[in-house]
Amino acid sequence: MNANDTAIGTEALIGTLEASAQRHQVPFEGGHVAWRCFGTGPALVLLHGGHGSWLHWARNIPALAARHTVWVPDLPGFGASSRPSATSLEGLVEAIVMTLDALIGGRAPVMLVGFSFGGLVAAAAAARRGAVSKLALLGPAGHGGVRRPRGELRSWREAAERRDDAALDDVMRHNLTMHMLHEPADALAVRIHRQSCLATRFRSKAISRAAGLNGWLAHCAGPLLLVWGEHDVTAVPAQAGCAVVEACAPQRSCQVQVIAGAGHWVQYERAETVNSLLLAWLADSK
Repeated sequence: MNANDTAIGTEALIGTLEASAQRHQVPFEGGHVAWRCFGTGPALVLLHGGHGSWLHWARNIPALAARHTVWVPDLPGFGASSRPSATSLEGLVEAIVMTLDALIGGRAPVMLVGFSFGGLVAAAAAARRGAVSKLALLGPAGHGGVRRPRGELRSWREAAERRDDAALDDVMRHNLTMHMLHEPADALAVRIHRQSCLATRFRSKAISRAAGLNGWLAHCAGPLLLVWGEHDVTAVPAQAGCAVVEACAPQRSCQVQVIAGAGHWVQYERAETVNSLLLAWLADSK
């Protein structure tokens, strides 16, 4: 398969996923949140990471939507959603909770899964909203613990301003290797990362690096699942997991899973493993 064939295949995959979605633009004060809905069954909300979009879940939506009604937004200030007027975690969470309730009804029960910055958003949204029966956090931000960077990230803005597609993809591939993935990035990962970065208008880095996660989790109820890739550069999984478990115990059930051979974007790099893990855990009545 040549590069052109690969590009066509990537576009076809994203196009097929888009065609299967029900799209909603739900207003909040100052803008709207773009939501996509897939499948039928108990409500499951997926929240993407920083410099991301709903496509952070591209390799998970089909499997999860086979058993759930999957609701996936572009977070405010990302993708096709408006930037919140209050550029704080609280302002972003308020917009997500308000627009979700407009779609499914206030206090309607949901299960909630968040990745990276979206993990911190998910914890805050669960504390703010309630009616979250299960909460799963994948490589969550906000733990405030040790990080283990693999290398320096490169700026992509100059290449974007020059509209140099080859240079832009090269930077994206490098940054994916440094921060997101353990193995070399494929064409789909580069395409998703490029599109998501170019559409990001909310600066989440400082919020992600602060130690706010456990404070939000203290106000949440119900079972908690924590998942990290073995090689996640944003945390030392054993340390971060122990800190969260200690903060949560004994008030709630808390499980920690480390996925072998995966980096930070664990649900992409080990999609089959994560899909099976989530489906089993979400279906467990405990």
